[in-house]
Amino acid sequence: QVQLLESGGGSVQAGGSLRLSCAASGRSFSNYNMAWFRQAPGKEREFVASISRSSVTTDYTDSVKDRFIISKDNGKSTGYLQMNSLKPEDTALYTCAAIQFYRDRSADTWTYWGQGTQVTVSS
Repeated sequence: QVQLLESGGGSVQAGGSLRLSCAASGRSFSNYNMAWFRQAPGKEREFVASISRSSVTTDYTDSVKDRFIISKDNGKSTGYLQMNSLKPEDTALYTCAAIQFYRDRSADTWTYWGQGTQVTVSS
């Protein structure tokens, strides 16, 4: 019903910024909630942020609340994650996900997934 493709990852020094994009194709993106997850080597996938269908509500994990901003542009069928003041502990594979009817933060409740984009932060 919807396909997701991430871009914008790369290598950056601590304190720098990156903007990730999640391009959606297929059914109208306005029908979907969107989230970002990340997974570092040796760790389980963790929730980063989510946004509702029309951007009315957002949710962030505590470690990124004052540094990251999630957004989506339904006209462009694209979601974003603006990451500021990056830290080495932010290094991970970042993946976007989507679902029509929101349930909760847990990864196993999100239906559609992209393949991920790597973010590496050096000190």
